[in-house]
Amino acid sequence: MPERLEVRKTYKLYLGGKFPRTESGRTYEVTDGRGRFLANAAWASRKDARDAVVAARGAFAGWSAATAYNRGQVLYRVAEVMEGRAAQFAEEVAAGEGLSAAKARAAVDAAVDRWVWYAGWTDKLASVLGGTNPVAGPFFDFSVPEPSGVVVVLAPQRSSLLGLVSVLAPVLATGCTAVVVSSHDRPLPAITLSEVLATSDVPGGVANLLTGDAGEIGPWLAEHDDVDGIDLAGCTGTAAMELERSAAGSLKRVLRAPAEESDWTADPGLSRMTPFLETKTVWHPIGV
Repeated sequence: MPERLEVRKTYKLYLGGKFPRTESGRTYEVTDGRGRFLANAAWASRKDARDAVVAARGAFAGWSAATAYNRGQVLYRVAEVMEGRAAQFAEEVAAGEGLSAAKARAAVDAAVDRWVWYAGWTDKLASVLGGTNPVAGPFFDFSVPEPSGVVVVLAPQRSSLLGLVSVLAPVLATGCTAVVVSSHDRPLPAITLSEVLATSDVPGGVANLLTGDAGEIGPWLAEHDDVDGIDLAGCTGTAAMELERSAAGSLKRVLRAPAEESDWTADPGLSRMTPFLETKTVWHPIGV
């Protein structure tokens, strides 16, 4: 029996619920810790980044208008599909991060649990972050958290799945839509997650994935006038400071980069949800 040739995969981007080729036509090799070939990934361009923002903006109205309970159901379905592909995620995490099979599976389990945790917060945020305010007059005064819009997420570079989930899930749980730039050297779990999103109930455009170099497309996204917020989790040092300056030009909400990559196993709390929420205050006269 002849020896079977390996199928060398070349992955595409995930934009607007579809998997288009990169406009640039460029790809790069993804390798494991020993330099062995794993796959080819698309190298996103500035045009791809613009297309991702257009897709995210188009999906925002529908996603933000959905009930919090419905968003929670949709996100929980994502966790169900992730659980079904846990073996593939574990293999990719192990190859990319150089972990043992047991530690990789533990990281995948933690990522699924983290996604479920955020899904459970969708219909509780209003109770925790909003409320009825006492006022001097015949009025009801309500404060309600609302999503701010399109959020760019520069994913962590080292934690390819748990870190990614920890920055993407809170954005979607709040009702925002996302443009994600994956880890450059470890993009495969992010690519598989995009396939999970495509086969779950998440509407096209709610989450969009770009693979390539955040240092190349990050500045364009930070300056983009139709982006409302940016999470710099995967960026550090001088580059992060430059992106902050670029984002300031259009008054974006910025979640600043830590001095070093976060410990993604720690309890996340609400710290990654509140930066991209706005508080809307409504006055209503008390009827007789």
